[in-house]
Amino acid sequence: MFKLASCDGCQLTLLDCEDELLAVAEAVDIVHFPEASSKVLPDGPFDVVLVEGSVSTTAQLDELRHIRACTRVLITIGACATTGGIQALRNFADHDEFVRAVYARPDYIDSLTTATPIADHVGVDFELRGCPIDKGQLIEVITALLVGRKPAIPDESVCLECKRRGTVCVVVTKNEACLGPVTHAGCGAICPAFARGCYGCFGPRERPNTRALATLLKKHGADDPEVRRHFRLFTGYSKEFREESERHE
Repeated sequence: MFKLASCDGCQLTLLDCEDELLAVAEAVDIVHFPEASSKVLPDGPFDVVLVEGSVSTTAQLDELRHIRACTRVLITIGACATTGGIQALRNFADHDEFVRAVYARPDYIDSLTTATPIADHVGVDFELRGCPIDKGQLIEVITALLVGRKPAIPDESVCLECKRRGTVCVVVTKNEACLGPVTHAGCGAICPAFARGCYGCFGPRERPNTRALATLLKKHGADDPEVRRHFRLFTGYSKEFREESERHE
């Protein structure tokens, strides 16, 4: 397990597996997981590596390239690793202006002008979405690797999860803006279950019809700045959400 620019939430999801993690530990040698153990083997080689976080500094980019070179299977976990995450929102603005506003000595800061997903820089074998990732999906991917089969992570939208749990549509009943129709399933539709629209934490599902959703948001009273803001949330720098937000500049 390696961490780049992130909050550690996805690593904590693995630790929260508890009983399942014990079973995993019996089947593999965990050789590098600083969040959980002081035991480290940073130079590899590795059979499987989980990487959390976006690439935000030159040091992180160098580390990532080293990891990829000595890893057989590289899995990115979480919104930061798969789409750039919250920190990638700076990509829509002036990086240097942010640095000057936040830090008393901006000349000490050494960071890239953009925060980007891992797949922008190296080959990725599998992506796990979410902010944070889903415990069940994580165990499914690890289990699939252990037994040598393809992980069974369905290509579904959050709307299907709402239907399964009997959640009434917040768009229809409350006129709430919701990214559920274009967002990958995995969270269990937590936000709509509490009468809030989906924030898109799991990123765009495959082939999302973002233009149709934007048209619906406008039909319900949203103007261009509001539509743009809805698509620029947790996974706003993902290709599909980014392109839709730019149509409403």
